Amino acid sequence: MTATTAGPVRFEHRDDPLGLGTATPRLSWQVRTDDPEWTQTAYELELDGSVVRVDSAEQVLVPWPFEPLPSRARAAVRVRVASGGDWSPWSESSTVETGLLSTADWSARFVSPVTLGGIGSPAPILSRAVTLRSGIASARLYATAHGVYEARLNGERVGDEVLAPGWTSYQARLRYQTHDVSALLREGENELDVLLGNGWFRGRLAWAGKRAHYGDRLALLAQLEVTYADGTVDVIGTDEQWTARNSTVLADDLYDGQLTDLGATSSTVDRVEVVDADLGRLVAPEGPPVRATEVLPALKVWQSPSGKTLVDFGQNVVGWVRIHLHDTRAGQEVVVRHAEVLEHDELGVRPLRTAKATDTYVLADAAEVVVEPNLTFHGFRYAEITGAEVAVEDLAAVVVGTDLRRTGWFSCSEHDLEQFHRNVVWGMRGNFLDVPTDCPQRDERLGWTGDIQVFAPTAGFLFDTAGFLSTWLADLAADQQEDGSVPYVIPDVLYGKSPTATAWGDAAAVVPWVLYRRNGDTGVLARQFDSMRAWVDKIASLTTDGVWAGGFQFGDWLDPTAPPENPFAAKADPDVVATAYLIRSAEMVAEIARVLGRDAGHYEKLAAETKEAFVRHYVTDSGRVLSDAPTVYALALAWDLLPTADQRAHAAERLADLVRANGFRIGTGFVGTPLVTDALTSAGRPDLAYRLLLERGCPSWLYPVTMGATTIWERWDSMLPDGSINPGEMTSFNHYALGAVADWMHRTVAGLAPAAPGYRRITVQPVPDAALTHASARHETPYGTASVSWRRDGGEFTVEVEVPVGASAEVRLPGGEPVEVRHGRHEWTVPDPVTPRPVPVTVRDLLDHAELWPKAVALLGELGLGAGSAEIAKEAAPFLDRPAAELAGLLAMKDPSRDGSAAEAALAAVLG
Repeated sequence: MTATTAGPVRFEHRDDPLGLGTATPRLSWQVRTDDPEWTQTAYELELDGSVVRVDSAEQVLVPWPFEPLPSRARAAVRVRVASGGDWSPWSESSTVETGLLSTADWSARFVSPVTLGGIGSPAPILSRAVTLRSGIASARLYATAHGVYEARLNGERVGDEVLAPGWTSYQARLRYQTHDVSALLREGENELDVLLGNGWFRGRLAWAGKRAHYGDRLALLAQLEVTYADGTVDVIGTDEQWTARNSTVLADDLYDGQLTDLGATSSTVDRVEVVDADLGRLVAPEGPPVRATEVLPALKVWQSPSGKTLVDFGQNVVGWVRIHLHDTRAGQEVVVRHAEVLEHDELGVRPLRTAKATDTYVLADAAEVVVEPNLTFHGFRYAEITGAEVAVEDLAAVVVGTDLRRTGWFSCSEHDLEQFHRNVVWGMRGNFLDVPTDCPQRDERLGWTGDIQVFAPTAGFLFDTAGFLSTWLADLAADQQEDGSVPYVIPDVLYGKSPTATAWGDAAAVVPWVLYRRNGDTGVLARQFDSMRAWVDKIASLTTDGVWAGGFQFGDWLDPTAPPENPFAAKADPDVVATAYLIRSAEMVAEIARVLGRDAGHYEKLAAETKEAFVRHYVTDSGRVLSDAPTVYALALAWDLLPTADQRAHAAERLADLVRANGFRIGTGFVGTPLVTDALTSAGRPDLAYRLLLERGCPSWLYPVTMGATTIWERWDSMLPDGSINPGEMTSFNHYALGAVADWMHRTVAGLAPAAPGYRRITVQPVPDAALTHASARHETPYGTASVSWRRDGGEFTVEVEVPVGASAEVRLPGGEPVEVRHGRHEWTVPDPVTPRPVPVTVRDLLDHAELWPKAVALLGELGLGAGSAEIAKEAAPFLDRPAAELAGLLAMKDPSRDGSAAEAALAAVLG
């Protein structure tokens, strides 16, 4: 959280300032100055009048220099920094408060209704009346639940969290929240009510229909601490003095929705009893909670062909529908169904599988009432409403998700590419709901390790994911099996025996490394080191002759050539993928060991020996990689797995030819997609990477944009060109993994990349292309704003760079030597490196010519020699080295009745 600014220093700390779970928080600040010579040489921190000086240039995540704070401590911290003998003014104070750091701090115990609140019963409300004296100075409510909870004091909502305490590996870690409720209390009688819902604890999870994964009883742990002006404290905790009653929520489930009866009469009052629960599991949140982050008005209301009332909110979101109803009558039932897409102009619910995604309201007599759920969420753009007449102004979509701070932006001259980037952002917003889920709508919504493994770099640019992902990694370590195997989903509700799937389990190593690179946090490396090492050791134990072969693998999941019913059927050999990932993860663990000052020798040796075995088993002397698929070449090139320059050159040529032969359509799945543009760029062919990125035919990144997508799809063709939904069982329209290419857009298209942990050093190296006239990226680094913006105009290439104080940048412009710059704004203008392509000589050149290839395709289509770019590219693949003008004649040879010479002449005229 960031404090206000005083002078040139902005003080901030990473944790929520209320209820810190550590006695020694790490501190960060940003410095603002126009002095180009300014360099921090020292800083002073003041805590309640006590000042500590440290001679250091560090300003991010510096260690706590004071005595550890006890539980419930409140401290005001401020900082000033020095450059030589000159000191800045003191920043304004930033207040931190610790939570309950020990189980001994809890006098409350978990309580559960004795008879109410069972599975299939209405959601219970647990209550306690509290009598308070005058002179209330402050009050805190510490709370958590088995299930999800919503607290009210004297009828007023406590906090703004949704679905608290969220989802963790409950058997090992359960978050509690700290609420400042000082303003909600009054002298005399006070009523504390807490509604409990099933949530992840007792609701349905995964597709098998099982519920109550963690227990079959809802329970509440709450402790209200009221401090008076005279220093005395009243503590009211959950115990047998509380009572329970039924709420108006008759049913609630994350998959199926919520049933609310606004006319329900009060139930009988039930006793509560203490239930056995380990308070040692309690942890304070490391990141922000789930909140309602935005409200979108409805765009359109209309009648479907079957007469149903449909609503379009214009954006695929996660949350729920809010309806303003008028003149309702008792017993009236309003039903809201949700879906991401329409099919045949009706609500397209088949992708939901068994999730009902339906909210129902039984109304009471009222002139006006606003209805919305609070114990569920849905993924949707469209809603179907029955039981009431509604107007567009009566409807809104409440957007719900973890309230992450936005840190990254991208723009460019291509509208569809900007829309694609917006889709990536919205896909992340919808799926980063307490855990990084795969999809937010169907009967799944699980924290798949493979998805976040490939997407973590993109996520870390777009939003501050430090706390969000560090707490998820703690759950990964908690659920990791004793032999080092990493479950496919975290928290683990699949309970697979010894799950060892490459690219999925590798999240144990990749995600902490990404967090460190993006945020400079060695703490997360230290905490996760045993976990990542255990994963690599487990996989190393499965190798045969140095390679990981055989066994279950997801492989290059959802390769576009795989049939809908068999997403495993990728072109890339799964053994090649698995062994490549072992090398990568072993290298990461070795590097992390060096960062932490530990012995890296074992993992350096493992990586080197596995790389040698990879080449021996899977790579020919000429650089061909087993299975000859784009993904295996992307892995080999992006991760530098090929030992000789000739092998690298030939592999790069082969990857480029595969991309050409596929008509610049995507040929990769989950594993290859984040790497293929980087591999082409490192091979010296960024122009082909741009062709891939900007292709609009199916499969491609922009095909969904042409189909009206507002989030990233699970499949390249989740919706078919005719507007029907892909027949595959897994067809989500909000699945962020394939949006991982946005990381390449930030680093290479715009040219903004971290060169040292936390962006302490930045690499500025934009790679322009004729397809774009301008592009830019901006990122809020731990040191402040870093940005790169470039434009091509009038034969010139102009680059503007902003570097934050405390960081430096190496700027690499086309045709020039690298330039080192420090903080401030900088600008350069050089000759435009994008020049017109020469007339193509070979068929390969013709395919690479972004302007002439579409014209050639159009002509060849008119001549009946192919239908569309992809088909013609495939037919042209055997002739890449032949003269470009001969292509028409070569294609005409398949039909002896055709005049190949005339076709060649027509193509030669197009080529000039």
